[in-house]
Amino acid sequence: MTENEVERHILVADDEAHIGRIIKLKLEQGPFRVTLAFDGQEAIEAIEESDRVDAAILDVMMPRMSGLDVLQRIRATEKTKTLPIIILTAAGQEEYEREARAGGATAFLTKPFSPKKLYTLIAKLTGVDTDDSAESND
Repeated sequence: MTENEVERHILVADDEAHIGRIIKLKLEQGPFRVTLAFDGQEAIEAIEESDRVDAAILDVMMPRMSGLDVLQRIRATEKTKTLPIIILTAAGQEEYEREARAGGATAFLTKPFSPKKLYTLIAKLTGVDTDDSAESND
């Protein structure tokens, strides 16, 4: 099995279940295994309990702990301080983008977003070739 064929584990944390399902369905078209979390505390627990997480997608506005709080916790931990993290938020919230970038976010996307573009970004961040058919199916 080549490096590109290895399954990547992606954490998706969003309190809107339908958004999590859309992301999960799209990513699972490729070499990705997705764990869904519905609030910030679940996201932290999923990362702490997993042997390996290759990237995380965090919504800003979530119950119990925001995506920005999760980002801060992830960056403060040796095991995950270089983990690729994409922050999602509703359009028009530039202050969150500034805070996310200052906190070490790898990338920032506003909702609504293109599942195809998100797939391509996750593939790039985790070293997956996007020449396969999964990337072209939106």
